[in-house]
Amino acid sequence: MKFEHLIEINDPLNPLLDALTIEQLWSGLVLRAEAPKLFVPQLDEAIIDERTDDSFRRRLRYGQLVIEDRVRLEPMQRVVYDVPAQNEITASTLTMSIEQPTADTLYVRFQYDDGHDAETDAANAMYDEFKRSAYKEADIDTVGMIRELATQGRLGATLN
Repeated sequence: MKFEHLIEINDPLNPLLDALTIEQLWSGLVLRAEAPKLFVPQLDEAIIDERTDDSFRRRLRYGQLVIEDRVRLEPMQRVVYDVPAQNEITASTLTMSIEQPTADTLYVRFQYDDGHDAETDAANAMYDEFKRSAYKEADIDTVGMIRELATQGRLGATLN
């Protein structure tokens, strides 16, 4: 399943929407990767056990399920989550890209690729539709949390 959608962050025509800076948005996307329990309440544990200048490896535990992934950071542009194949999990990728088509507009594009071929996608069509909906809701919640943290003045600060 390949799936993408766009969430508008700043809309100059909507005065009810508090504008975020690109720096606040970037800090929020990085925070989601580094402190995922703030964004995913059902996550039991997140451990970062290896870091380079532009990436880190995480071990995420949801009950008995443990998932390892690598997060790549392209500053002020995108955060890429690479999940290698492990146990019953196929390799997959999530990319969150910042788009700023004008000085007053700001978006995040969420792109999912579960690594399945077209035949597998066809067989999983109903299940994939459910996943698309769940992913979109989670992404809306992510943006909502970033907005809340920005409003509280907490982006850019160390959170525990």
